[in-house]
Amino acid sequence: QVKLVESGGGLVQAGGSLRLSCAASVRTFNLYRMGWFRQTPGKEREFVAAIRWITSNTYYTDSVKGRFTISRDNAGSTVSLQMNSLKPEDTAIYYCAAALRNGWSYSYAADYDYWGQGTQVTVSS
Repeated sequence: QVKLVESGGGLVQAGGSLRLSCAASVRTFNLYRMGWFRQTPGKEREFVAAIRWITSNTYYTDSVKGRFTISRDNAGSTVSLQMNSLKPEDTAIYYCAAALRNGWSYSYAADYDYWGQGTQVTVSS
């Protein structure tokens, strides 16, 4: 069983920054990809960013390109999401996810095998 533990959410003013972290209790050689998704009430879970574990290739949804950066810890199995220039529309519960194999797409939630409990990010205007 893989456990993902997120941290770093909170309240910030528009234009501010937050850093989310996700620690995975899994051996890194078993990881194919880790990602971040977000969800607001009444909406489907939305892809935010992903990183391929072996190559460190990164992927972003258009609305966060240039503002968010996903990275991984070379020594362990931790992935972080640095969020800069935050906007009120970034307000959501952010979820960390882990994929143990390749699937249809890095942005497809069903391709991820494990999920964290979520952390709230609130951006005030």
